[in-house]
Amino acid sequence: MIQKEEGLKRRVGVLGLSANIVNIIIGSGIFVLPAVVAGYMGASSIIAYLFCGFLMAMIMLCFAEAGSKVTNTGGPYTYIETAFGDYAGFIGGFFAIGSNLFADAAVSNALVNVIGSAYPIFAEGWPRLLFLVVLFYGMVYINVLGLKQGIGLVKFNTLIKLIPLFLLIIIGFKDVSLSNLYFENMPNIKTLGETSLILFFAFQGCETGIIVGGEVINPKRTIPKAILISLTTVVIVYVLIQTVSQGILGSDLPNFKAAPLAETAKVVFGSFGYVLLIVGAVISMFGYMSGTILNSPRVVYALSRDHVIPIKALSKIHKKFATPYIAIIVYATIGFVLAISGSFEQLAIIASSSMLILYLGVALSVIKLRLTEEKLSEGFRIPGGWTVPIVAILVILYFLSNLPKREMIVTAIVIAVLSFIFLLINLFKKKSDS
Repeated sequence: MIQKEEGLKRRVGVLGLSANIVNIIIGSGIFVLPAVVAGYMGASSIIAYLFCGFLMAMIMLCFAEAGSKVTNTGGPYTYIETAFGDYAGFIGGFFAIGSNLFADAAVSNALVNVIGSAYPIFAEGWPRLLFLVVLFYGMVYINVLGLKQGIGLVKFNTLIKLIPLFLLIIIGFKDVSLSNLYFENMPNIKTLGETSLILFFAFQGCETGIIVGGEVINPKRTIPKAILISLTTVVIVYVLIQTVSQGILGSDLPNFKAAPLAETAKVVFGSFGYVLLIVGAVISMFGYMSGTILNSPRVVYALSRDHVIPIKALSKIHKKFATPYIAIIVYATIGFVLAISGSFEQLAIIASSSMLILYLGVALSVIKLRLTEEKLSEGFRIPGGWTVPIVAILVILYFLSNLPKREMIVTAIVIAVLSFIFLLINLFKKKSDS
């Protein structure tokens, strides 16, 4: 049962929330994505961005409606819990936390690997360990100090990561060859679907960015507006980046899978451009980390707040800084352990499917919340009746159906394990009450 917020302050406006979402969506993927997409569709790859942007818009509209009605901290978890109860909320909450933890571990390792390639001292041993300690617990320090500091870092990272991309777009257009953008035939549905499945994961992040719902000023207006602004920004940046890289490198683009944007920048700016985009990739990864360690611990806090997990300390709010400081420390510590252990790779297989399941839960929540909305305050409502939620559900089911069988099996096992844990927690609660 969702509990009333106590101690958290509403300090995040439209600009801060939009930056928060953009910062997480535009992660390290955009720095390698153009080559992968071009390998599937060549010059027609821009169509895939537009198509996938449309599909994600259907899903994000569901987030906008649910987020404007359920305004507590916790994001997707709170929407699912409010609509379907503790069990669904427990499953959704742990999928949200788990996928982000594995992503944090992977991105932090990628970040130290990039830095290690330039400064080999950080490639292994205690300097690598020290770097990860400073990375994770530096983020903890900033985010425990206050939401204002955390959002301030996110705004800074978002601006800094977009600068090299905008420079490449604006200055790079002079080197674009229209012949490299020409294509005779539209891609077939099968190819478009396969490419969109890859691109779908590059558009993820909104669900993490709106976890701070309990700290958003006027969430009924701010959340839908921020989602619209951020998704529009992401689609425009992605399309322009693909256009410039395709227009400059042409048929050679798929050959530069390691760093296609850095190779594009080398043509535009010379060797300085290559360095600029490598630095941009590092900043982007750092920005992603700052965003997830700001947002994801608040799901841990929300699960404890609502007694879904029986550890009261996780829902404590710092008296001075008004932040869920214990949840932040615990979340970052688990992420740090995963990052240094290297044992998370096999478990990371569930990250993509878990996010799809989370999306499905939110889309279904919109339908359920509409049927019971007399219990909720009024908020944003998606135009077109039931069309958008139903289309969103069909899109998610389509993506789920295209996941590898092994990933489906692992996901089913994880759900079974979480269900068993939920049952044990409930039995523990009943014994404690009696």
